[in-house]
Amino acid sequence: MSLVSYIDAAQQYFDDLVVKATDDELFAGGYLRGHFDLAVGYAEVEELTITIEELNETVEQSLVKAYRNGELNEEDKALVVRLWEEVKALVK
Repeated sequence: MSLVSYIDAAQQYFDDLVVKATDDELFAGGYLRGHFDLAVGYAEVEELTITIEELNETVEQSLVKAYRNGELNEEDKALVVRLWEEVKALVK
């Protein structure tokens, strides 16, 4: 899968949450999408050539920093982690 296809699939995944997700999942999905979009946007602005793995690493570093800053409670963190695993599985 190409990086562009992965980004498109992830964006579609986030869009699909609006129809099927619980309120808590919507919050977690929106939160995760923010981190994902920030990583994608940074790569685009800086004109970086990155791989899917590098994009995922950037998102994960951003999430870890947010967790350490206490941005989420444990329930929300668990939802974000679950949704992130689902997004990363889109590559397969």
